[in-house]
Amino acid sequence: MELGLYTFGDVHPQAPDGRGREGEERVRQLIEEIELADQVGLDVFGLGEHHRPDYVASAPAMILAAAAARTKNIKLTSAVTVLSSDDPVRVFQQFATLDLISNGRAEIMAGRGSFIESFPLFGYDLEDYDQLFSEKLELLLAIRDGEKVTWSGEKRAAINDRGVYPRPVNDPLPVWIAVGGTPQSVARAGALGLPVALAIIGGEPARYAPLFDLYREAARRAGQDAGKLKTSINVHGFIADTTEKAGDQFYGPQAEVMNRIGRERGWGPTSRAHFNQSIGPDGNLFLGDPDAVAEKIVRHQKIFKNDRFLLQMAIGLMPHDQIMRGIELYGTKVAPLVRAALADGKKQPEIA
Repeated sequence: MELGLYTFGDVHPQAPDGRGREGEERVRQLIEEIELADQVGLDVFGLGEHHRPDYVASAPAMILAAAAARTKNIKLTSAVTVLSSDDPVRVFQQFATLDLISNGRAEIMAGRGSFIESFPLFGYDLEDYDQLFSEKLELLLAIRDGEKVTWSGEKRAAINDRGVYPRPVNDPLPVWIAVGGTPQSVARAGALGLPVALAIIGGEPARYAPLFDLYREAARRAGQDAGKLKTSINVHGFIADTTEKAGDQFYGPQAEVMNRIGRERGWGPTSRAHFNQSIGPDGNLFLGDPDAVAEKIVRHQKIFKNDRFLLQMAIGLMPHDQIMRGIELYGTKVAPLVRAALADGKKQPEIA
């Protein structure tokens, strides 16, 4: 199972030192975090696209390209690309270029996005939410599958036998579908034979496991190659030297973000009691010392049978030094424990 990180590149919503200065510092820190993740042997780093004052990564491919020049092995992916409000030609070109810079380590994680700011920003109607994603995903896959493209739809101008360049080193360029728990989205990914990443930010994770069963069944019905199907769970959490320290460091920044977004969406406020419940064995937060986090990752892999696990530690205004320590522990302590446990679980009993 691949182990990695993802983040949205959070910054201060009011940016007291100015948005440019705030952004410059956070981008520099992001590149340092990706570089460290590579050095300690993590497999994947994802960066999400947002168009809000509280996030710096509206153009993830640019930041990932800067990190590509300073890393060697780690896969670099969007998490997510808001495909509905972007142009698939430019998305492919950007990530194919990232693939060339990184020598074949680029991926796209495409989704409809958890926020809607990009739709009016780029002139799209929210009433076309589903159709935009469906058409643009179809076009992105057509571009990925062939150098010359002929395509037509209702929400974008047609393309008639035009080439799209550059082409990636890693051909076909990996495209994952990011979902938030909607059965229709999971089934569509399965029918298309595309890897699927499930975001779990609330409730008991195990309750989402049937979605992967639906995904695999949809793929089977569509005649997809089961060997090409990959799954990921993307969760919140944090790793520190002790579980007490992890909770104390993560609660404030994570609660501030969840309450800020919750006010926009009509959610009730969170609390430390709710937070503590969420870090329990069945909760949605993967938080604690290395042993506790590794045990929870392994236990949930047995439930989900997922091929990838991505952890969002850098959320809100987490201090950079704490994030860096968390990444170090993830790569040097948690990852070896998880890999050893999963390897032991795959061993077959000897036949006398």
